[in-house]
Amino acid sequence: MKARTILAVAASAITLTSSALGDKYSDLVAKGYRWSIVDGLYACVSKDDVRRVVNNPSSPAGDEVALKLVEQVKAYYLIPGAIVQVTEEDPSSGLSKIRIAGITVDLWTLTRFLSKHAVKDTYGVIETPETSGLIPTAPSAIDAGPLPTPDFGAIPGMSPEPSASPEASASPESGGSPTPTPETNQ
Repeated sequence: MKARTILAVAASAITLTSSALGDKYSDLVAKGYRWSIVDGLYACVSKDDVRRVVNNPSSPAGDEVALKLVEQVKAYYLIPGAIVQVTEEDPSSGLSKIRIAGITVDLWTLTRFLSKHAVKDTYGVIETPETSGLIPTAPSAIDAGPLPTPDFGAIPGMSPEPSASPEASASPESGGSPTPTPETNQ
């Protein structure tokens, strides 16, 4: 009887823990965040470009299309575990408009390339909007305060006033060489 109670308590603890972890990312999913599950050139500026890239992935024509899109900065790589924010969905075409950290324009990709379940990136970490750069975490930590008025005068007590340079003479003073020589070792 006690063994059943212990097993029931352990099972409920595991269930509660797993649902708590799921809740950790469910609020991100509700805000439109998804994780990439593909590795490749699958995010493009236009819907037509996505179709062209996806329909010819390994043909020579597909390589040519991909090269042109990259040269024109119209296509971007998705990597597994990268978090994106879905800004628009087109269910009829199966495409989603996404926002990626560091990219200034929204891109289109196939909805099936995105997961509502958290995916670890190549480092084994689950990205969040804060860690990916999608949203700023806090204002700048450096506060220099008001800038002082520039004053290029000498600071009292810090350094001596510059003086005139000594005049150069045509020959060294008599009595010795100013630089050491092998003979004198001085």
